[in-house]
Amino acid sequence: MTTPATPRKRGRPARSSAGAEPAARDRILAAARNEFAEHGYDKTSIRGIAKAAEVDPALVHHYFGSKEKVFGAAIELILAPAMAVPDAVHGGGSREGAGERMARSIMGIWENPVARLPLLAVMRSALTNESAAEVLRELIQRRVLLRMAGDLDVPNPELRAQLAASHMIGISMLRYVIKMEPVASADPEEIIAMVGPTLQRYLTEE
Repeated sequence: MTTPATPRKRGRPARSSAGAEPAARDRILAAARNEFAEHGYDKTSIRGIAKAAEVDPALVHHYFGSKEKVFGAAIELILAPAMAVPDAVHGGGSREGAGERMARSIMGIWENPVARLPLLAVMRSALTNESAAEVLRELIQRRVLLRMAGDLDVPNPELRAQLAASHMIGISMLRYVIKMEPVASADPEEIIAMVGPTLQRYLTEE
């Protein structure tokens, strides 16, 4: 007589599940990055990510737990270039030119077509979905702004870092999302030259 198989718990993949090898998590994450970049937060589903990664949806739940957590992990990949902005700003400890370095670093990310498309999808998701906005807000605060503020030798460093970031986010919105002229077609070097001194004031002047 055959002994019935023990039912597995919901959300846990069977041991024999196709794609349960160690590389499955990386494949799911890569698929999630592409799905969120192409469809945005609202139109991306766990099932769609699983289909793109060629795994069972239960495996996605097993590794990440929820759509929000998959999104958080995926945008860490998408925002990876931005994680280097605090290092660029502080430039080995030099205060001189910090504003220009910040502007150049952020403009360089956006001017790269490979980085720009997924960034646009993340920005649009954050504008239309509060869950996506919360995940993005926490990630930028923890991985970029707090690191930048930690090395600022000025009063209210966290506020200064946020004000400088808001300046560049505003420019990015006008240039790459709304595409408002003349900022949309302005030479990046011209923008950097004009914005750098303002960012410098936020970052270094007491």
